Amino acid sequence: MGRLCYRSFEPGMNPNVTRVRQGNAAYLRNIINVGHGSVVEHPVLNFIFADVSRVVTHELVRHRAGTAMSQESLRFVRLDTLSAYVPLCIEENETGMTLFAKTFEQLEEVQKTLAEIYAIDDERQFAVKKKLTSAFRRMAPIGLATTIGWSCNFRTLRHVLENRTDPHAEEEIRYLFGEVFALVRDRYPNLLGDYEVEEVDGLPWVKTAHGKI
Repeated sequence: MGRLCYRSFEPGMNPNVTRVRQGNAAYLRNIINVGHGSVVEHPVLNFIFADVSRVVTHELVRHRAGTAMSQESLRFVRLDTLSAYVPLCIEENETGMTLFAKTFEQLEEVQKTLAEIYAIDDERQFAVKKKLTSAFRRMAPIGLATTIGWSCNFRTLRHVLENRTDPHAEEEIRYLFGEVFALVRDRYPNLLGDYEVEEVDGLPWVKTAHGKI
């Protein structure tokens, strides 16, 4: 697509172009260097993020441009067990960790009790089950683990990697996109090879001198 913009598939096609970069690596390195971000909007990657909190998904959906998202629906999927990411500041404090675990246990019991009160397992009409399931979810915490499908182009991926691994970002989403970068950096070196990683507070900070594209 980039070569199409300049008609630079080979010398002579555009009288302004007397030489062209050969090979994918050199060509894409130049695309990144000059900040021609629209070119890298064409390829799309698909991810499934499992057992991430709704804290993460609430932040992820703010990155709308160049993405598509499909999240597990708690109108249809009834909660029976609750799990969560435990932030380090809570995990390292014994009293805080005890309260965190106790709270989730109590909220899990709430879901089970509601299911018994309304005899949802005996309900034959799915529309009624959906209505009840939707009502029960209002007593679930925002830290509840969920699953979301996330599709993005490479321009958006670079943007989110840079913003959500930044030390000022929320801990869990920093961890998540550190894992994403570890997954994609070796697979797509020509598009992500300009990044360096610095560890801050035990989590990777993915950054580049090229800035936003």
